[in-house]
Amino acid sequence: MAKTRISPRHRISKAARIEFTGGRPIDCVVRDLSLTGAKIQVSTQVGVPKCFVLVIPDDGLRLPARIAWRKDFHVGVAFE
Repeated sequence: MAKTRISPRHRISKAARIEFTGGRPIDCVVRDLSLTGAKIQVSTQVGVPKCFVLVIPDDGLRLPARIAWRKDFHVGVAFE
């Protein structure tokens, strides 16, 4: 399979949260991260909005994101 990614992925396991206007933050885990996006793991996809801010407190990051794909308990996001 040809690699067509703009930026390489780095496998990680970091606690994070999904923040958005009008809702309570949703805890998640970042499973891989690149300059252009991430794969996050959630306990349920119910309530996860299409656009949000991905907050990774350990790294001091607040990344505006939009959902690129969803599958089971994982969500792929692209950074805005």
